[in-house]
Amino acid sequence: MKDQLIKALACEGRVRIYVVNTTGLVNYAQKQQDLWPTASAALGRTLSVASMMGANLKSDQEKITITINGGGPIGTVMADAYYGGNVRGFVGDPHIMLQYNEDHPLANKLAVGIAVGKEGYLEVKKDIGMGKEDFSGRVALQSGEIGEDFAYYFALSEQTPSAVSVGVLVDTDNTIIASGGLLLQMMPDATEDDIRKSEEALRKLDNMSNLIRDNVALEDILHSMFDDIKILETTDVAFVCNCSKEKIINAISLMDASEIQNMIDEDHGAQATCQYCKKEYQISEAELQDILKDKAHVVH
Repeated sequence: MKDQLIKALACEGRVRIYVVNTTGLVNYAQKQQDLWPTASAALGRTLSVASMMGANLKSDQEKITITINGGGPIGTVMADAYYGGNVRGFVGDPHIMLQYNEDHPLANKLAVGIAVGKEGYLEVKKDIGMGKEDFSGRVALQSGEIGEDFAYYFALSEQTPSAVSVGVLVDTDNTIIASGGLLLQMMPDATEDDIRKSEEALRKLDNMSNLIRDNVALEDILHSMFDDIKILETTDVAFVCNCSKEKIINAISLMDASEIQNMIDEDHGAQATCQYCKKEYQISEAELQDILKDKAHVVH
């Protein structure tokens, strides 16, 4: 199964559903960033939700940036989502492997909640582009498990009652067996019967990562939940990084002239690595000199 996202409606349009398979793109992130299992699970869950949120953007001028920091050992989890559902993301410490012990309700599962922590926040920033005012919402983390934290965010910040199911299965060699998510949201005109039907459908639904591991088609997942599913759109999604040498140079130009001079004197150039895709960029001594000249020109 390839990485795909489906937007659908149920209950005569009063319930909106997104479902996504992110196995390939999370595998890409795992390889590029050398993620250990719990780090993969935290980032994979976040990327799945990010992809479903990106599918709701109106144009390619828009972007969503998600920041999660709960004070846990993984540090900050970051994800960008783009129009159509493409994403990129990274975690502060990729080398996290934690499992819940046997007396925990989630016994032997990857301890994402401990890795992320819950003494912190989940923040969503929507960059509208074209000079329009950006949107920002921030909520306290509820568990650090990602799914219920996003459900709380949607209810509180966007006033949209939502259910979020996300999961990542990791193999013994750290590769990703399955990753995906489901986002179900009640529209303003949803009835009590719609809510009851949705709760019942969610109760019967297996974990998303198990369904994807078992090669259950995304359409079949939707049709198993509701009798009147209307599929609106099916889109391929991927891990897409828009880093560039130009952006690195722009970032260096914001540094103090003395710091840039130190790079020239001590290293005769600079090297930068993208946190998302790990691509390396070399900035020559001449290019640093040009940045300094431009800064001097701006000052005078």
